Amino acid sequence: MFNNTQKICVIGLGYVGLPLAVSFGKKTQTIGFDINTSRIKDLRAGIDHTLETTTDEINEASNLTFTSDINDVENANFYIVTVPTPIDSSKQPDLTPLRKASESLSQVISKGDIVVFESTVYPGATEEVCIPIIESLSGLKLNVDFFAGYSPERINPGDKANRLENIVKVTSGSTKESGEFIDATYKKIIVAGTHLASSIKVAEAAKVIENTQRDVNIALINELSIIFSKLDIDTLEVLEAAGTKWNFLPFRPGLVGGHCIGVDPYYLTHKAESVGYHPQMILSGRRINDGMAKTVVATLVKEMLSRSIQVKDSNVLVMGLTFKENCPDIRNTKVTDVINELNDYNVNIDVYDPWCDAQEVKVAYDIDLIDEPIIAKYDSIILAVAHDKFKEIRGEQLRDFCKKEHVIFDLKYALPKNDSDIRL
Repeated sequence: MFNNTQKICVIGLGYVGLPLAVSFGKKTQTIGFDINTSRIKDLRAGIDHTLETTTDEINEASNLTFTSDINDVENANFYIVTVPTPIDSSKQPDLTPLRKASESLSQVISKGDIVVFESTVYPGATEEVCIPIIESLSGLKLNVDFFAGYSPERINPGDKANRLENIVKVTSGSTKESGEFIDATYKKIIVAGTHLASSIKVAEAAKVIENTQRDVNIALINELSIIFSKLDIDTLEVLEAAGTKWNFLPFRPGLVGGHCIGVDPYYLTHKAESVGYHPQMILSGRRINDGMAKTVVATLVKEMLSRSIQVKDSNVLVMGLTFKENCPDIRNTKVTDVINELNDYNVNIDVYDPWCDAQEVKVAYDIDLIDEPIIAKYDSIILAVAHDKFKEIRGEQLRDFCKKEHVIFDLKYALPKNDSDIRL
């Protein structure tokens, strides 16, 4: 039923797809496809600007080739789709990349082939959106001519400990036999093992609730931090005290951005509302987390005024722009929300992040990064991302960037308490 001489094609070579292609490329013939021609050119030269793989790792994948021509992948028989699944300006799922990938697949898929989707979606999207596109445009029928599966990605950008190979992989298939075949295929590269779900919908739901659970937990801590601030209690000290109990979960307050936690809950709530249920806790958590930028800036402004620092025309340094520490990923970063809130107060903003590509930031957010902070310039500093490089800056060295009267706001507990003036 299935071709045991596998030729794998990974469609989409971003933070998820490239490590997958590299891993499979060490074991079997693999093609990495991406519509971004400059990305393909870099990868052929062994350069990965996401820093998820190294030149040596790419070169070790001796069975891996790269292309931006969809016709080059028509001889593959096991396709894995890892394109982005963002939300639009109305916070609704934007399945455009997934639809386009499905359209492209319909041009090359053949009888007996398998298509596995890894992009985060709501339960049912694979069978309700993607498969019908492939069937309609290719003339092939699911479970008769080709088979499908869903295996959610669990990549954590910038994490060098929890890599693809040592994270348990959830798998599923459109039939029992295809599920077992898909599971066996992933077992070739996943050292940590796999978990074969009973259906595609179960696997889709498992993925979307992973980040929804984290989002709701962070929202609770964010709300607690607002309460404790009003009570003049240090949130971190409270969390450290509560954390001495064995089953207390170690979440911290902060901005919730990135391509997963700040996005995935909207996929689940979209599907829930389509079947007549209006989620309450999930959307409440989203409102709290989406509103944290306003809370941050209001807290900063209040502290500046209490120190008789004029807010209008003041100079503010924002340290960090990526959505998390020690990685160059700027997708859906909520630091931009902080910057937008600051702009409403007519302040002068410098943004400093050595992890970012300045041109990428300019194109994505129209923000000009500075090369280095300027000595004695700033009325306030917001330490927004806990990069290791920022943690190395201590006490007087950080205050050297400030005027005599100033405020240092540590959003991430990256500094010792005495090295900052306020924190969440």
